Amino acid sequence: MNILFMTLIDFWSLDDRGIYTDLMREFAKNGHKVYIMSPIERRNKKSTTVIKHDNYQILKIKIGNIQKTNIIEKGISTLTLEKAYVSAIKKYFANVKFDLVLYSTPPITLLKAVNYVKRRDNAKCYLLLKDIFPQNAVDLGMLKTSGLSGILYRYFRKKEKKLYAISDHIGCMSEANVEFVLRNNPEICQDKVEVCPNSIEPYVIDKVDTEIRQIRSKYQIPDGKIIFIYGGNLGRPQGIDFIVECLRSNKRRDEAFFIIVGSGTEYHRLEKFLVQEDISNALLIPQLPKNDYEMLALSCDVGLLFLDYRFTIPNFPSRLLSYMNASLPVLAATDKSTDVGKVIEKGQFGLWCESNNVEQFNEKLKQLFNPELRLLMGKNARKYLEEHYTSKKTFDIIMSHFL
Repeated sequence: MNILFMTLIDFWSLDDRGIYTDLMREFAKNGHKVYIMSPIERRNKKSTTVIKHDNYQILKIKIGNIQKTNIIEKGISTLTLEKAYVSAIKKYFANVKFDLVLYSTPPITLLKAVNYVKRRDNAKCYLLLKDIFPQNAVDLGMLKTSGLSGILYRYFRKKEKKLYAISDHIGCMSEANVEFVLRNNPEICQDKVEVCPNSIEPYVIDKVDTEIRQIRSKYQIPDGKIIFIYGGNLGRPQGIDFIVECLRSNKRRDEAFFIIVGSGTEYHRLEKFLVQEDISNALLIPQLPKNDYEMLALSCDVGLLFLDYRFTIPNFPSRLLSYMNASLPVLAATDKSTDVGKVIEKGQFGLWCESNNVEQFNEKLKQLFNPELRLLMGKNARKYLEEHYTSKKTFDIIMSHFL
């Protein structure tokens, strides 16, 4: 089959690792011809270009700035995405007849591009639902359902419903996501919504003691401590207020050391807090190269997940997979709407608490001081990953509709 994948993830090769590159690589390995549309933001000062490989192509489309920018620029750039993607399809893929279109949220504003290919080629459309917008923006106070802001909300909500309507299948990250979508969109046929989880191609990372010592020395990570690591985005969805309170309440805890790796709108706020509060058992590191981050994670003891307690939508962070791949137990502090905590505890590879209860967080933290418990949970994490969250399983779920 000819597969078209539309994404806002910026990558140049399927040799990269991630939930989308691993899945596309799975399609390519199974004999399908893969075409990928991936953006280049204006800040990179590069033009639209096509990268051709033996069994896949990546069309890099020049767009406005979307990631790590102010809300006005992000909004304008998001609204112009459809036109840019449709124009690129007409110009570069005019002679390719697609059998299947895959696309993920965010954003919902690729609607016209998806619909264009669906009508032109009579293609099947599969939505990988990773983000439920605009409700997530409402949860965080970035949009309101009434007043002037309500006009924008209703515009995006209409787009969201249209995207669901034109999708032949909707793959959700978890059971809670399936239930949320069907409950809030009763017009959707239940049969077209299913669990199609975040997944990766698990790989073995050699835990070489000399390399671990080198990475610890490079970032001045102390020995003899239990190292908790958070890696990922640092923005409103992560509930930075709660992270700050957790770090503050543990600033005198000698047993623990916290590493936060990432970037985002709240990075500098965290940086300022650590300096002002003189937090000596925490380290903030900007986004790292993939290899450095993987080795750093291997040198740690526990992976951390954070989600803002106000969410009513059931997020399921893909960051979880990197911890599981590294055989790390997980401590998740989230809202009550997501079922990620239930999955972690059911699989016995971590602990969960609500992300507005620092005392509860600290109780779970202390439980993970037990080395035998950490070792057991780490092994369970890797096992659960290999049984439930591989890109091969996701590929099989999608392809089951075309057998």
